[in-house]
Amino acid sequence: MTAKTSNPTSKLTGLQSLAAGDILSPFTRNNRLLEGIPPGHKQPIIMTAGDPNEKMPGFVIDKMAEATQSLGTYPTIRGTDELRSAIGAWIGRRYGIAGKVDVSREIHPLNGSREGLFFAAMPAVGRKRLPAGERAAMLMPNPFYQAYLGAAYGTNAEPVFLNATEATGYLPDLDALERQPELLARTAAFYLCSPANPQGAITSPAYIQRALDLARTYDFMLFFDECYSEIYSGDTAPTGGLQVAAATAQHFKNIVVFNSLSKRSNLPGLRSGFAAGDGDFLETMAEIRNLTAPQMPGPTQHASAAIWSEEQHVSVIRQAYRAKFDLCDQMLAGKFGYQRPAGGFFLWLNMSHLGGGIDASVTLWKRSGVKVVPGAFLSQDDRDGFNPGRDFIRVALVHDLATIREALKRVISVAA
Repeated sequence: MTAKTSNPTSKLTGLQSLAAGDILSPFTRNNRLLEGIPPGHKQPIIMTAGDPNEKMPGFVIDKMAEATQSLGTYPTIRGTDELRSAIGAWIGRRYGIAGKVDVSREIHPLNGSREGLFFAAMPAVGRKRLPAGERAAMLMPNPFYQAYLGAAYGTNAEPVFLNATEATGYLPDLDALERQPELLARTAAFYLCSPANPQGAITSPAYIQRALDLARTYDFMLFFDECYSEIYSGDTAPTGGLQVAAATAQHFKNIVVFNSLSKRSNLPGLRSGFAAGDGDFLETMAEIRNLTAPQMPGPTQHASAAIWSEEQHVSVIRQAYRAKFDLCDQMLAGKFGYQRPAGGFFLWLNMSHLGGGIDASVTLWKRSGVKVVPGAFLSQDDRDGFNPGRDFIRVALVHDLATIREALKRVISVAA
């Protein structure tokens, strides 16, 4: 692993860099890359955003209608007892830790996990006591979910990118990280994602325990992004951060997990998620959000409680993704370095033979009308100038089987 920090020659703070436009959404970058280039097919297929298209639970609208009267009052920032209890019960069932989560202090509802992943950086950096002139560090996998970088910039922390490549199992190399005590000493938070976005790698219980041990040894926060936890290929569900932490003497100290209904229940537009874990940390985060963030609307909270309490629709959605990867197994075997991911719903395909992910994205759009995201837009150059996403494209398998089959046929015809 090579850890890469932000540009040491830059005199701009993180907030100034944001204002200067130094960080752009990968989708903005992609739109600019393809601007003015007509698609090479009369029926373009967009496979960029992770915007799931499976059926949402049929009872959602009815549940929201039951709580329309709540629109007449301000909802509390900490959410209703009903919602926190439903989330706590789900965590208990899902991870086998029933009764080990204090729903009054250790669960905090959010307007989607992205909001929480950003806001959590504020108390994480604020609680880190460093010598004068020393800058807090924010660790993140490389490639990464862009909210992590926005959180680092927004708190003027130094983003440190930990390459996650095939050689490291598509997860940050904890052996290499442990050999950098000076970096760990100034770390405010470490973002981890399992299943990983975009590669789909899953952390083992031992990996989670080791990351948690580092967080406690150096007193930083481990932020565990579990947004894709319910979409997995095997028969065994991925281990969760709270599942490991609950078995330790320090319980949830130094760890907060984030999840949402977006992928689990095909409800990205509901904007409903949660943070759970370290109660003292979440109390502080709740007060920060109480000053600055919008509350989750009452009807959304009432519907969310019902959705977390129902699992049949989740199994149906998971089976739909498995069928999509079965199709990929058939069509992509031996091509583009394809490996069926353990979790998530992305393909991470090697396009080095086409000049890398950026060139391949242009070629695929120009010649086949398939739009994908260059891996380089989801990652950063390390200190040696190597970008671990450079050779890759990310393909979101969010369409129906027929559309995915057509898209893969086009990709293969152009790129194979």
